[in-house]
Amino acid sequence: MRIATRRGRSVLISPDTTFLIDIAEASHGRFGPGARSVYEAWSDFVEWARHASIDFAEGGTPLNLTELDPPSPEPRQTFAIGLNYRDHADESGLDYPSSPPTFTKFAGSFAGPIGELALPAATVDWEAELVVVIGRRAERVTAAWAWSYVAGLTAGQDFSERGLQLAGPAPQFSLGKSYPGFAPQGPWLVTPDEFADPEDLPIECRVNGEVMQRSSTKQLIFSVPDLVEHLSAVLPLLPGDVIFTGTPAGVGGTRKPPRFLKEGDVVETTIGGIGDLRQVCIDGPGKGEQQVTP
Repeated sequence: MRIATRRGRSVLISPDTTFLIDIAEASHGRFGPGARSVYEAWSDFVEWARHASIDFAEGGTPLNLTELDPPSPEPRQTFAIGLNYRDHADESGLDYPSSPPTFTKFAGSFAGPIGELALPAATVDWEAELVVVIGRRAERVTAAWAWSYVAGLTAGQDFSERGLQLAGPAPQFSLGKSYPGFAPQGPWLVTPDEFADPEDLPIECRVNGEVMQRSSTKQLIFSVPDLVEHLSAVLPLLPGDVIFTGTPAGVGGTRKPPRFLKEGDVVETTIGGIGDLRQVCIDGPGKGEQQVTP
C-alpha cells in the first residue's frame, strides 16, 4: 500500500501510481483527513484499506507529484542519524559509532518530493536517506518486533549547510540541516509488506545526472529495527514520527576538492521500491550577505 499527503489531506495511491483517492472521502470520514489522524489509527486504517473496494480510475484523481507533501508532514518528533554507513564514516575520517549518533531536523524544513531548493549559502551538501515513519506508539521495543511498529518507508534528502552545521566550538547539526526545503520526502509512504526485503533497498543520489551516491540500505550500521529499539529505549516513538536513517558515501563535503550545490543544479534521489525526489537549486534570499540587525 502507498499513501501520501496532498494539500494537507491523506490520500491512497493506486497500485500503478497513476491515480490517488482521498482517504477521508473513501472512508466516509472514519480516517483522515490529516496524516496524523491516519497514523494515530494505523492498525484500524490498514485493516480497512485491505478490505475496502476502491475504484481509483472511477473515483480517483490523476496523480501530480508536484502537489504532494511529505507523507508525514507534521510529526511530533523527528530523529536523524549520523554516520550510519561504514563507507560514509570512512570518507569522513571518523570511527564507526558504537551507538546511533542522533540529532533532529526541524519540521519547518519539510518539503514535498518535487520542488525548488533555495540555497542559503555556498556550502550546501546532499545526503540521500531512507526515511521511516512510525505507525503506532513504540516504547522499549526490541529489534525483533520493531517492524510491526513501522507504518512504512519513504525517500528523503538530508540537505546540509556545512558552514553552519560544523561551526564550533559546538557543532550546529540540527540548525545546519533545517533551512526551508532541507528535508524533502516522498513521493509516498510504502508499507513494509510491499518489499521483498525492506532492509535491502538500493539508494542513489544524482546531481545533474551524475551519480554521487549509490549503495543499499543493507549497508546501514544500525538497521531500521536497531534504530527503533535504540530510540524507543530512551523515549516513546509516537504515530507519525519520522526517522532519517543516515546517508552512504559520496557527499560533496568530503570530496577533494569539496563540491557543493549551486544555482541551477538538479538533485535527484531514488530508493528502489519507493520512488524519486527531484529538487532544482535556486539562490536563496540574501545568500552570501551578512545578516544585519535592525
